[in-house]
Amino acid sequence: MSHLNYNHLYYFWMVCKQGTVTKAAEALFLTPQTVTGQIRALEEHFKGRLTKRVGRKIEPTELGQLVFKYADKMFDLSYEMLDIINYTQNTNQLFEIGVADVLSKRLVSNILVAGVPDDERIHLRCYESIHELLLTKLAKHKLDMILSDCPVDSTQNIGLYSKKLGEISMSFFCQNTDGQMKFPECLEKNKVLVPSRKTAMGRKLHQWFDQQGITPNIFGEFDDTALMKAFSSYPNVIFVAPSSYAKEALIIEGVTELKRLDELKEEYYMIFAERMIMHPAVKRICEGDFSELFSE
Repeated sequence: MSHLNYNHLYYFWMVCKQGTVTKAAEALFLTPQTVTGQIRALEEHFKGRLTKRVGRKIEPTELGQLVFKYADKMFDLSYEMLDIINYTQNTNQLFEIGVADVLSKRLVSNILVAGVPDDERIHLRCYESIHELLLTKLAKHKLDMILSDCPVDSTQNIGLYSKKLGEISMSFFCQNTDGQMKFPECLEKNKVLVPSRKTAMGRKLHQWFDQQGITPNIFGEFDDTALMKAFSSYPNVIFVAPSSYAKEALIIEGVTELKRLDELKEEYYMIFAERMIMHPAVKRICEGDFSELFSE
């Protein structure tokens, strides 16, 4: 077999990754006709069809799956090589982090600051979204690390790993309370703001409601804790936040901690690809001790 054209292989790999020729062409800054022609040349090289159309998507054939399997390993390794060279040679290193909306912004900022050494130039770039979308970005090498409220399933996400950084208890708070609230009866009488069921804490909270036999008067569910706190400014509206928020509440007029639930914990995980352990900030956070931060 003659020498393999790696450009043709890369175009085929991108089509499989993107799902359509059009999306792959956009990512490669080429025309769809060019991409299609290159894949046909690769098929001639392997003497067999590599792709098939399933609805609007392009999927690999049996032969294509075999080729994609090896191509995926090859190009993932090439990205790893480029990342390592970048980390060892660049004086101003970019650190792109995905942050789950539901996490406390204060705790996240403290974790990230701990990952930036004073003697190294690291430029932070943060993205907020839901856990699933951040995982997709990480798998596509568009992020260096994720901070989330749940770990990654390494059996379903090959090459991705997670480490638990800590956990913190949750509390119910109320701003501008009339002082007549009796817990937990107030959860059924007053408007309650909770994390979305799409988040780990949202699912834990609803499970806790069921265990306690409580039917809360839920006014709103939120992926973003900052937006939830903004809605909490209305009188007698109850919201859920990390218990450490009680310290901030002391300087916020009218905010009262109604009940601390030590059995209800919000967990914090860092998620990263194996190759990213070479990144100085990822390595520093992975080896860091955050017990004091989560003991507040």
